[in-house]
Amino acid sequence: MNVYDFDKTIYDGDSTADFYIFSLKRHKGIILLSPSLFGAFLRFYVFKRGTKTEFKEKMYRFLTKCELETDLADFWETHKKNIKRFYISQRRDDDLIISASPEFLLEPICRELGVALLASRVDGKSGKYDGINCHGKEKVRRFCEAYPDGVIDDFYSDSHSDDPLAEISKRAFLVKGERLTAWK
Repeated sequence: MNVYDFDKTIYDGDSTADFYIFSLKRHKGIILLSPSLFGAFLRFYVFKRGTKTEFKEKMYRFLTKCELETDLADFWETHKKNIKRFYISQRRDDDLIISASPEFLLEPICRELGVALLASRVDGKSGKYDGINCHGKEKVRRFCEAYPDGVIDDFYSDSHSDDPLAEISKRAFLVKGERLTAWK
């Protein structure tokens, strides 16, 4: 099986940030949550306090202002063009996407692409996590749990934060734009 990270790997950009901006344009009330988001940003990124999961839960509070099913359908209708050409040309039915982005966000596009998904379990209504952020070593743990006998033939990511997955793969590739290079 081939395994892929999602954001900046097979999707040109950050799908969560894109969905946030999409939602902000559609639901103006989200702007009222900006002070708490800014505070969470300062706390985590500037003062190095709290966890990334806590920061993201604050950010995902914008979901309380959304009409999730409709918003997701409309978002992917306009953003599926961001799936990179290299991926479309080599997509296989047994591909697996492993991402720190929320499951609810990636499920519609993965269903359309016909591929499996492991991602952060986030409630689409409240923004609360069920478990921890699917990032770094957690991706390996989740892969081994879901596919106990699974073998990763080729792994693709844009970031060395995915070194743990690259290490358990037969081959790994670093993705920059549409260019692939062997993982070092």
